[in-house]
Amino acid sequence: MQTQPKKTSVMMTEGVIWKQLIAFAVPLLAGNLLQQLYNTVDSIVVGRFIGSEALAAVSSSNSLINLVIGMFMGIATGAGVVISQFYGAKEKEKMQLAVHTSVALSAIGGIILGLVGIFFSPFILRLMGTPEEVMVNSVIYFRIFFSGSLFNLTYNMTSGILRAVGDSRRPLYYLAASSITNIILDVAFVVLGGMGVEGVAIATVISQFISAALCMRALAASDDIYRLDLKKIRLTRRMARRILAQGLPTGFQMSIISLSNVIVQANVNAYGATAMAGFGSYLKIEGFAQLPMQSFCLAATTFTGQNIGAKRYDRAKRGIVENLAICLIYAMTVCVLMYIFVPQLMQIFSTDPEVVEYGTFTMRRVIPFYFMIAIHQVLMGSLRGAGKTMMPVFATVMNMCVLRMIYINLLVPFFPSYEAVIMCYPITWFGTVVMEVLFIWKAKWLPAEAIGVIRNKE
Repeated sequence: MQTQPKKTSVMMTEGVIWKQLIAFAVPLLAGNLLQQLYNTVDSIVVGRFIGSEALAAVSSSNSLINLVIGMFMGIATGAGVVISQFYGAKEKEKMQLAVHTSVALSAIGGIILGLVGIFFSPFILRLMGTPEEVMVNSVIYFRIFFSGSLFNLTYNMTSGILRAVGDSRRPLYYLAASSITNIILDVAFVVLGGMGVEGVAIATVISQFISAALCMRALAASDDIYRLDLKKIRLTRRMARRILAQGLPTGFQMSIISLSNVIVQANVNAYGATAMAGFGSYLKIEGFAQLPMQSFCLAATTFTGQNIGAKRYDRAKRGIVENLAICLIYAMTVCVLMYIFVPQLMQIFSTDPEVVEYGTFTMRRVIPFYFMIAIHQVLMGSLRGAGKTMMPVFATVMNMCVLRMIYINLLVPFFPSYEAVIMCYPITWFGTVVMEVLFIWKAKWLPAEAIGVIRNKE
């Protein structure tokens, strides 16, 4: 007697909302923690076994990497929105077109991104004002990292497809395998093998290949409507336009914010290698602090997308309120803990007192404002799930890019200091949240038919 295969996808259109959000977000959080962990291990291994200049090269990589891959990550987000809506509506034919077109887009993007990273990294690093003592290691790291772009984008797209159908567990398992591999290879290449930053970069590329291969295998082995057939991977013009219509605004948002962060990083670079290392260490810790909020952002996107696809508009609105409550409780808790223990956390990355001082100073100036990030992530994820990608894009670009650049270029020169540079973050977070709250309150972000449905429910 044959047993039925265990269903790994989850319909989020029925059941207790806060329980579903937490159940979906916890595996995402665990996966994000693992990803952040192996990125952090890279920095710890480099800082402890190669030196502070190499740490500055690797730690300052986040802004540039996010700048280059931002557009492609946005396309993956757009694909997830489309797929979650088709899955909620149970439209098999459109689902198949969306899945195969999405994978084709990731393959094309991976090839383009790899070429851009390999050939243009030195030019971009010089534009950022990277110090000469850091330049050689930075170029080596970036060129090897971007050579694995095909694996990076394929993993993000295929894991996004799994999450869009409510399966956040298998991406966690695959990322766990990738993270463990990365950590083992870091130790083998750098600590035991005596390699420099090239060892860390090679370990990252190999681990990304593993996670991408596992996700592709999971999709190909599925018997649900999102099953991937390698022979059917191709661009379908109409579906590609629909995915790009959802994804390009988000990709533009990610890239333009990353560009503003590159400019912030360039201003930090002016204070020397120790400031770069301290600021980079802060960014690693900040990454951990923001992971739960980012996980609930993804949960909001999938939850809203599936419920709008199923025409459960009242449920989509309730999901925002309950998601906000969860994230704000977390934000207040983490602020207190990290404010107290940040010096000890900084010492994980470096024992250089000046590096620790810069990192501690940065964290204690910024962490009290993290509640605004919680609000931003939930509202942004919900609006994306509703297909209203332009709303959070506009708010984010106007504040985290335009306002941030005005502040950095016009105001900071009048009171030049490291503190003035980093305060651009809470100032622009506040502006973004104000605009997004107004969007949710005043704008018609649900389909026109939703008004009548909600009134009938009431």
